[in-house]
Amino acid sequence: MTEYYKDQLEAAMEYQDFVSDALRRDFGIYLGVYNSRRWQQQKGESAAGVEIKLDTRFSKTKNLYIEVTEKSNANLADYTESGILRNDGTWLYLIGDYNEAFLFSKRQLRAICFQPEDSQREKGIRKTQTPTSIGYLLPTAWVMQNPILLKHFDFRGRQPVRV
Repeated sequence: MTEYYKDQLEAAMEYQDFVSDALRRDFGIYLGVYNSRRWQQQKGESAAGVEIKLDTRFSKTKNLYIEVTEKSNANLADYTESGILRNDGTWLYLIGDYNEAFLFSKRQLRAICFQPEDSQREKGIRKTQTPTSIGYLLPTAWVMQNPILLKHFDFRGRQPVRV
């Protein structure tokens, strides 16, 4: 595991804590986030069945990056299923940043991401690959007008609690 990967993992865990706290405090939603690797792999990220993802580039790109495969190091040969493809007991997928987040059904996201390319292009959806990840970019403007969006959370004014 590279230092970069460790840093990204720590940032993701802090975001999970922020989202979990904000949803409980401001929206009355308790997620019951699991922290250990074993529990996350067996049961998912939370008792509520929600997987939480931090999209650090969202505010710049106005696209949500929906990951489908990953690897912890670019030198590894194979990617492993992640995000919406991981079979881990989660059925909801929340992605965003410290300003806003978007809640989806994993099943519906899979259907959107694996549509024929022509249909994706019409919506502005693009498949993309980095040395450590493969995923789909969903334009926020399209997402906000589409029924696949279950809930939009606005966190502006709810800054992370510093401990």
